Amino acid sequence: MKRIFHVLILWTIALSSWAQGVSALDQVKADPRKAYGTDYPYSFEKVTLTKAPSGYTPFYISHYGRHGSRYYWNDMLYRELDSLLTKAHRQHQLTAEGEAFRVKFMAAKDELATGVSELSDLGWEQHQFIARTMYNNFEELFKKGGDIYAISSLTGRCVLSMASFCQELTQCNPKIEIRMESARKVLDGVKPDDRQNPKRLKFPKSHPRFEQNRKQFQYNDNLRETIVARVFTSTEGLPGNVQHIGSNLINLYTSLPSIGHDGMMGNIIKDEEMAARWENENLGGYTWVFEPRYDMAPILRDIINKAENKVSGKSKLLADLRFGHDTCLGPLTVLMGINGADKDPEDPYEVKNCYQNWQTGKASNLQLIFYRSKKQGEPILIKCLLNGRESTLPLPADLYPYYKWEDFKTYYQKVVDNAISLSTR
Repeated sequence: MKRIFHVLILWTIALSSWAQGVSALDQVKADPRKAYGTDYPYSFEKVTLTKAPSGYTPFYISHYGRHGSRYYWNDMLYRELDSLLTKAHRQHQLTAEGEAFRVKFMAAKDELATGVSELSDLGWEQHQFIARTMYNNFEELFKKGGDIYAISSLTGRCVLSMASFCQELTQCNPKIEIRMESARKVLDGVKPDDRQNPKRLKFPKSHPRFEQNRKQFQYNDNLRETIVARVFTSTEGLPGNVQHIGSNLINLYTSLPSIGHDGMMGNIIKDEEMAARWENENLGGYTWVFEPRYDMAPILRDIINKAENKVSGKSKLLADLRFGHDTCLGPLTVLMGINGADKDPEDPYEVKNCYQNWQTGKASNLQLIFYRSKKQGEPILIKCLLNGRESTLPLPADLYPYYKWEDFKTYYQKVVDNAISLSTR
């Protein structure tokens, strides 16, 4: 049994390494659920990290995490499907597969309606996993205990994600003390575009360059029509057109793994069909995160300022943790150019090489790990993890995946200053 377990661990590590060097399209083929984009549930997999340079140990972590898996974000989806399926059943317009789906949907209807937008059990478990992985990866930082500050947006699923994460850290080591806060005064660091943010700034929006060449991307998507035909013998007299009904079915399908109802829709939609349309969907995802990138400058400013306080000795915190939304983390990765997300290609076929929408999935997270050398005079180093994987930054990297903190601070302070100069109240 020990030998089998050892082989499984090696296989998981190999898979993780393989994924980092494989094209986006091949990754979607290997794991079709990545085609769910921002609905992709966080992966519970072990990732091997590069050992720190000789003499260096971690001393601080700056983190931003999206809330974990949740029920669909508004009740319109559930209400429209309830009305649609009820009427189709009454009028005998459901196929056998559609009727089987209706029965399962109706059995879960009360749960779905009650859970709208709220964190699911899986969402709680995802943040437990991420927290424990962080502790295990950087145990030298946490082993003596110390203070951590965690902030969250005002949304319940984010507050609970924070609670799950922080509770797990303190279970790893009871000597860790965590101050948690969800308040309007901290919104600049987690959701600066929130209308309740007293410091809210307005930033200009700009379209990515590929949008001018969007017509060059050749793609025919008939999935909506196909799945509607699998559910209904006819849509005559039913609420909504075929495109809207199909979109609702797809939105339900991609949300089901997050709430423990994977099999509800049977074979009405197949993951392989979702994978076939991923690149086209990813184009819209890039526009969605690219346009509001400047809005996230206050988060980046918060990261820089709190890190500088730690480096200079003004702060004794082990970590600063932030819990928010995909609408913030996605644009933040573009603003920071993580893994080339800021490249803004003109060719729509190049977009998939700089941004993949599953990177902003449920419980997606950014971790910046700071390292200090035992030798005096050596530079402070920083490593960037996106969803637990070592990631690139647009900085000089003689020791990749490690970057110099001074390079990081200088470069990103200019990014922040530039964005703030474009803002208005």
